[in-house]
Amino acid sequence: MLPGRACALLVVAVACALMQACTTVEQSRRVVDDNASTVTDTRTNRRDAAAAQRAQDRAVDLVPGAPKVETDVSRRAQIRIDLAAGYYQQRAFAQSLEELRAALAIDANSAQAYGMLGLVYMELGEQARAEDGFRQALRIAPGDSDLLNNYGWFLCQTGRSDQAIPQFQAALKNPLYATPARPLHNAGICSLRIGDELGAESYFLRSFQIDPRNPVAMYNLGEINLRRGDLDRARFYSRRLLDTFPPSAETLWLAIRIERKGSDRDSFNSLSAQLRRLFPGSREAELLQRGAFDA
Repeated sequence: MLPGRACALLVVAVACALMQACTTVEQSRRVVDDNASTVTDTRTNRRDAAAAQRAQDRAVDLVPGAPKVETDVSRRAQIRIDLAAGYYQQRAFAQSLEELRAALAIDANSAQAYGMLGLVYMELGEQARAEDGFRQALRIAPGDSDLLNNYGWFLCQTGRSDQAIPQFQAALKNPLYATPARPLHNAGICSLRIGDELGAESYFLRSFQIDPRNPVAMYNLGEINLRRGDLDRARFYSRRLLDTFPPSAETLWLAIRIERKGSDRDSFNSLSAQLRRLFPGSREAELLQRGAFDA
């Protein structure tokens, strides 16, 4: 479930006390006694409310499968998780870890915090800690599609593609999952890594059908069809990719190789000129210079 909502917290406390002047000593004493009683009652009520909130938080955390309600604990932990997500996106991993540890100190059963720990440690190359974070998260929330997708990607990146694909399939079991195209294209990438091109194509096609703007699906479908020699289908995905997103060295190189095998020399020359102009220091520009189209 790679994470990234913006979060703002504003706490305002206002206290006012107005006391009218007393005309006698006895009246003054009564006012002081009444105020002292009010302060005591207020403190007692606050203590009781805090105790009740803590009991509610513990009850929610301890009941398996209980619906997640927003409590004071979960709100405070979420603030830390959101901060951690911001640092993660900036690749400020030390600060992200600090916020995640603070989140877990507040809520030791935060699956989201453990899942993000897995992502951060994955970026840092600490595989054992990353795996522990993902497993802890899935122990708490075993059906969370984002967590399943992220753990599957971790397995794929660490050479365990055969174990990764079932994680992606499990993520897709939730009919309410908002981004099913993601585990589908991840499953396609992992299938390619174990040499299953037909399986990969099936995953990429499903991903593209769900999200016709998915660049990962379009790029890989273009590559698969280019290798097969189906230039019309390869060109369809390549051109759609270039029409949908700004060009990159990789997407231009795909289009160049397709047009080289076709008969449109004008397109080949135009795309080659674009690659040299926009990405002169790229690996793809160097391959073009050498004429290494099959590298």
